[in-house]
Amino acid sequence: MDPLHQSPSKPVPLLPLLKEHFGFTSFRPLQEEIIRDALAGRDVVALLPTGGGKSLCFQLPALARPGLTVVVSPLIALMKDQVDALQANGIAATCLNSSLNPEEARSRLRGLHQGDYRLLYIAPERLMLPGSLNDLEHWQVNLLAIDEAHCISEWGHDFRPEYRRLVELRDRFPSLPVMALTATATERVRDDILTQLRLRDSAFYVASFNRPNLTYRVQSKSNAAEQILTLINSQSQESGIVYCQSRKATESLAERLQAQGIKAQPYHAGLTSKERTRHQELFLRDEIQVICATIAFGMGINKPNVRFVIHYDLPKNLESYYQETGRAGRDGLPSECMLLFSAGDAVKQQYFINEKPSLQEQQIARTQLQQMVQYAECATCRRAELLSYFGEDPTQENCGGCDNCLSPRDTFDGTEDACTVLSCVAQIRGKSGFGVGQNHVIEVLTGANTEKVRRWGHERLAAYGSGKNIHSRPEWAAICRELIRLEYLQQTTEPFTILELTAQGRGFLRERPPIMLTKPMSAPERKTSSTGDLAHDEGLFSHLRQLRKTLADERDVPAYVIFSDVALRQMAREYPTTEREFLQISGVGNRKLQEFGEVFLSAIAEYVETHARQDFSKEAPIPSSPPPGSSRKKQLGNTVQETLRCFRLGDSVEQIAQQRGLVPSTIFGHLEQAIQAGEQVDTERLLPPEQHEQIAAAFAQTGFANLTGAKEILGDLCDYGQLRLFRAIHGKTSRS
Repeated sequence: MDPLHQSPSKPVPLLPLLKEHFGFTSFRPLQEEIIRDALAGRDVVALLPTGGGKSLCFQLPALARPGLTVVVSPLIALMKDQVDALQANGIAATCLNSSLNPEEARSRLRGLHQGDYRLLYIAPERLMLPGSLNDLEHWQVNLLAIDEAHCISEWGHDFRPEYRRLVELRDRFPSLPVMALTATATERVRDDILTQLRLRDSAFYVASFNRPNLTYRVQSKSNAAEQILTLINSQSQESGIVYCQSRKATESLAERLQAQGIKAQPYHAGLTSKERTRHQELFLRDEIQVICATIAFGMGINKPNVRFVIHYDLPKNLESYYQETGRAGRDGLPSECMLLFSAGDAVKQQYFINEKPSLQEQQIARTQLQQMVQYAECATCRRAELLSYFGEDPTQENCGGCDNCLSPRDTFDGTEDACTVLSCVAQIRGKSGFGVGQNHVIEVLTGANTEKVRRWGHERLAAYGSGKNIHSRPEWAAICRELIRLEYLQQTTEPFTILELTAQGRGFLRERPPIMLTKPMSAPERKTSSTGDLAHDEGLFSHLRQLRKTLADERDVPAYVIFSDVALRQMAREYPTTEREFLQISGVGNRKLQEFGEVFLSAIAEYVETHARQDFSKEAPIPSSPPPGSSRKKQLGNTVQETLRCFRLGDSVEQIAQQRGLVPSTIFGHLEQAIQAGEQVDTERLLPPEQHEQIAAAFAQTGFANLTGAKEILGDLCDYGQLRLFRAIHGKTSRS
């Protein structure tokens, strides 16, 4: 029996469907449980992080039984993106939205009436039209999946009023099971989803919000454009998003990047719909490297190979920040998230908050802004801060994937400074009978001669001017914010923002115990995250990536619809030569094998005719240098030892390759392993000193994990073997 048409009353073997249509051999956490409950007819709420595989939770049930799965989606671009990917996997899917001309819309409606489709993507406002509701009664709908379900909540970071009408479907189709999915939701938003959709006896799944492949960094904003340029250059030709607060900033930054030779375009609500669509398509298809965007860009954008997300301005809350950084590394490969922080950005946000019409909205927004600032300035693990915000306990003290864990900031004895600030707050309250905001406290500390200071008599306080020659105003502000984080002070939000001593702060003034404070942020020295990327043949990967781009352009789809970067890296590591081996690549199902197997297998075969296969079976993830402080030599295999013996006898790389029936790149690989194992190798015979400076400069731009980028910069100056050798030498030297 065709597995797509088995009786829903029988257990459905899901793994064969998963491999057949999506090319995977196992489920991600919670996916199978969610799918089983959906097939059993239960309402389901699924909170899975971006990149956690939400879409599969409703796509696979659509293939496991007859009928139609209706997916509510908020954006046209998201619908088209997912439908393209499904059709590339041989799955009958379509969408209905305002971008279709009347003839195309009628054609798709005919197909729906004939039962030609398994999945229909539709916007909420289109779904709730009387004609659409009548059609649902005839389309054998077996599941309503509501994507981006946080849009239904006023407490969510992206509230869409049209989502509220979806509850009407419960009255019209009382037996239709509902699946609500989102990548981010606080406990309050989760409760709102349950209430607004009137879900019944729903299964509730919350996956870990941890994204271990993302490295979180915060830099003190100084020359923001140069800081952004440095990060982009370190990523070579990888894709990234830069989020800006204003439309003007997106345009000016995009122009500046273009002037530096980087393919970039702006994206904001002030552009025409046609311009936004064009810029988005250019980004999705890797025609441009960087999108400079306001928050109007990104929700549901399924571009798995975004390697970096930069926040040029401070986000308004942690939920938005998490959602936006989550657009990096959806394919599971290492990716960077950089926030440029300036206290002035918080002041700008406060101005916008004061413009809100509702006092309650202002209070909520101030609380959220305080949480965002505390995250930006915290000296503890940033991953732990994010997980705690979503109610999840961190599993380790040092995540190895944020700047505070990779490059801990220095501390200093802040006992006297804390005493100075807390005493000033206490004296102001005692003198005036009311509290004041942080700015006024700092004006008193630094001896400012302002109208308010004189009006309230604060120039007569003992604390007046007590901090004038100790720290600058920005430094005192940073100390105040840290004392808030440490709970010696509290910052109220109603009706005005004022500083008050906490019980802990009053206790400190009585007992004056030692307290360590964190030095302000500076641009940190970049260190490599512990999250690695499996070693692979960079030359072959580059070759396959170009082939993928050509095929994608021919089909008018984004490149990742053909294969993900993960799949290409695995091909460049495993060198598959048969259809059976090709099917073992992650993301390769029968449809992808039939459509692309021959052309990719041919490309790999042609490549290995002129390039030696590299052996990655015993290699560690890139970068492959042994851990710092490791002095024990690694055991080398016989073939590497033989190469090393010949080299020490004076034979050149070319001579050794000819004697052993190998190619020079393989011999370079052997010598690289020898260097990494701690063996003495006369490297000047292999890399003349005059080449070192040029290679080092190339790696300074690309990072040591990106051999392909370095090779593109250096051209014919050296080959991949020499670059790998230089990297090994560098690793050895840096540990000496």
